[in-house]
Amino acid sequence: MRSDRFPPAVLFVLLALAWACAPAPQEQPKAPAKPEKPPQRYQVRFETSKGEFVVEVHRDWAPRGADHFYDLVTSKFYDGVRFHRVIRRYIVQWGINGDPKIQALYGRMQIRDDPVKQSNKRGTVSFAKLGPNSRTTQVFINLRDNEALDKEGFAPFGRVIEGMDVVERFWSSYGEVAPRGTGPDPTRIETEGNAYLDREFPRLDYIKRATVIFKEPQPEEAAAEPEQPGASPSLPAS
Repeated sequence: MRSDRFPPAVLFVLLALAWACAPAPQEQPKAPAKPEKPPQRYQVRFETSKGEFVVEVHRDWAPRGADHFYDLVTSKFYDGVRFHRVIRRYIVQWGINGDPKIQALYGRMQIRDDPVKQSNKRGTVSFAKLGPNSRTTQVFINLRDNEALDKEGFAPFGRVIEGMDVVERFWSSYGEVAPRGTGPDPTRIETEGNAYLDREFPRLDYIKRATVIFKEPQPEEAAAEPEQPGASPSLPAS
């Protein structure tokens, strides 16, 4: 067979077509990303309609609550959420997402109770709950010393370290939530979202953005870091 059967230009086109039609190399499956381990201690900055405040969370106070709060913050669950229950000299409560679909998803993720290791002193932060092992997304800041909540199983997992003056200025004139008072109805927030609050309770303050600004790894994670050269080895009742 003659080697010059095809002109060089035609031969080039045929080779290019053969290369294009060859099966693509299969990508090797990648292992799923390892979930991030919640920090031992971390700080969250809340940018709100009244200003900023910072919460410092301690995992050794209430590990389940601290880990769950971290997941909620890093998933941006609290962004846009209203402070729907503000009772002067008692508590500020929030945690119902403005999108009913998102709230329905997270509202099913109940976590088990933590033993109460810290008292509900002014500035501490705890999850709200309706009974044993019922904590989901709502949390509250104590505006006074509420030691009575300790006996009811409300376990603080953090405290406000900056901006308590901001927290105390949140709009409180709507009063207690329905049906106890004339304030927002939590059930309607869950089903109608922020549209309900914007329409009937427009003066509520809200979270613009919540961001983790500091993280201290858990001890075992810190120990695994490479050495440097020369280094030594329910709702609370009112």
